Amino acid sequence: MTALGFLYPGHSAEDDYPRMEQLLDSDIRLHVVHTDIGEDAHRVDALLEMGSAARLTAGVEELRLTGAEAVVWACTSGSFVFGWDGAHDQVRALARSAGLPASSTSFAFAHAVRELGVERVAVAATYPEDVALHFSAFLKAAGAEVVAMRGSGIITAAEVGTWGWDEVLALARAGDHPDADAVLLPDTALHTAAHIKTLEAALGKPVLTANQVTLWEALRLTSRRVNAPRLGTLFTKEPVVQIRDQ
Repeated sequence: MTALGFLYPGHSAEDDYPRMEQLLDSDIRLHVVHTDIGEDAHRVDALLEMGSAARLTAGVEELRLTGAEAVVWACTSGSFVFGWDGAHDQVRALARSAGLPASSTSFAFAHAVRELGVERVAVAATYPEDVALHFSAFLKAAGAEVVAMRGSGIITAAEVGTWGWDEVLALARAGDHPDADAVLLPDTALHTAAHIKTLEAALGKPVLTANQVTLWEALRLTSRRVNAPRLGTLFTKEPVVQIRDQ
């Protein structure tokens, strides 16, 4: 059995994780520990505080007791707002604190884009545009070309967590672009685990969503590969690419 650990901010779409565990249909167990988010706001100052070392470290001991073999900070906005170098510092501090291999959802997106071998991506974000621009900058630092970026102006994760299939599909379609090789939905507060295969069929291209890539990143850290087509194109790629950050 492989145990994977996730530090998840607050409560919005954490039920994606037991759903994904079921879709994996394997000997992999996903353990979610909730961190204190402070102020629920897609605003840069609030996101920097949410992703602070003190808030992440507070959940590490509980996660370690689960027997997790790796840990991922399951938050995109609370990692990319630190910038490329700052996000590296964040996961290095998390790895030292946990004594485990560590990453974050922002790096999960960067690595997943490379895994798919795509160069041009479109970003369909729930965030206000100024926050979404930070994600685009992060992707560009990772070597991806962002051909389109759409922010939706949603301030709280709590509101995003109420979105259903219709809103998710509308977001993905609105953010897509003819020149994009893949569409990225970068909010772990968004319920997407049940919809990825349908989204890819609707858009006719790979779709990467926050909780999906977070799971994939944890598997990558433990050198596990699971073929799970219902979790999208990302989970049908072979073999595993061992990615090193530049």
